[in-house]
Amino acid sequence: MSKFLEPSIKEIETEHLYRDMGLTDEEYQKVISILGRKPNFTEIGIFSVMWSEHCSYKHSTPFLKQFPT
Repeated sequence: MSKFLEPSIKEIETEHLYRDMGLTDEEYQKVISILGRKPNFTEIGIFSVMWSEHCSYKHSTPFLKQFPT
């Protein structure tokens, strides 16, 4: 059985791996603030999915507000 090695917390930050998962620098800092520590690879993945366009409409919300409700 092969073992998958996740990037270290240091690698996530220094190589900006969170950007590859769709998080901005500001969002990464918010994750740190929420957790009270630097997140691991799995936690970054969870936040990136929760805050993705598909789940949160973070980029399209301003446009959607233009439509009547």
